[in-house]
Amino acid sequence: MNSRKFFAIAATTGALAFGVAACGDDEGSGGDASVPSGVSGELRIDGSSTVGPLTTAVAEQFNAENDQVEIAVGESGTGGGFEKFCAGETVINDASRQIEAEEEQLCQEGGVEYEEVVVANDALTVVLNPNNPVTCLTVDQLAEIWGPDTTATSWADLTDLDAEFDAELERFGPGTDSGTFDYFTDAVNGEEGVQTKDYNNVGEDDNQTVTGVEGSEGGIGYFGYSFFQENADSLKAAEVDGGEGCVAPSEETVQDGSYAPLGRELYMYVNTGELESNEALQPFVDFYLASVNEIAPQIGFIPLTDEQLSESESAAGSS
Repeated sequence: MNSRKFFAIAATTGALAFGVAACGDDEGSGGDASVPSGVSGELRIDGSSTVGPLTTAVAEQFNAENDQVEIAVGESGTGGGFEKFCAGETVINDASRQIEAEEEQLCQEGGVEYEEVVVANDALTVVLNPNNPVTCLTVDQLAEIWGPDTTATSWADLTDLDAEFDAELERFGPGTDSGTFDYFTDAVNGEEGVQTKDYNNVGEDDNQTVTGVEGSEGGIGYFGYSFFQENADSLKAAEVDGGEGCVAPSEETVQDGSYAPLGRELYMYVNTGELESNEALQPFVDFYLASVNEIAPQIGFIPLTDEQLSESESAAGSS
């Protein structure tokens, strides 16, 4: 985990401890979020750098009552995480997209059975330099910027912008192991993994996108809503027009489906074959779902709807 994400989580520890303890009777909180005690074992988790900070925050609260459980949360990206998960190296994979056919095949070959559990919602956020006068971008304009055959080198090259702007385009985005990369390219360019190579590849380090866009008047990047919230003082979020008008990323617009096509669900994949042998796994998953709607908004994530939470509890075997 990068340092800025760590400090953001650490700064909320006291508030989270109170919020989780108090959330048992809240509507949509998932029921009693009291932490089981006396559990021991090891939980190896990897995957999405978008979901990782949420899982880390949940793990810190779980560990407060279960210090005999060693929890390691890595952030090698959704795709990189699935490679480890399907090889049996981890018991949970955090993911910012659903598992793909080739990854399903890997898990089958590795003898790994799993459940897909939705843990939060996200507004994949397009970020701009605060001095950029553009306020809204259509999906077609995003494709002009990020498409595989783009010839745009300046903001002035784009069609029908809502403001005059001629700064040089400077793109910052995640690497190909990122589920965010997969989701964005599919939503914007119509094919997963297809994007211009003329961009600054930041890998899994969203801090580099923040620094790059903040330092370039014509800079543009994209990452999860929670990381934008953490850096809202130095960046601005573009509204997105998916065909029904300009919509800003927010909890409301993601939950009601109007932030299209960049509203998305976030997941964890649980190795169900480990549930009997690893005594810490089911209690951790249960606690995750019981507490996530209290923890998520405190660190910039968008909580689950009641319907999503009920479906996740059923998938995870939580009571």
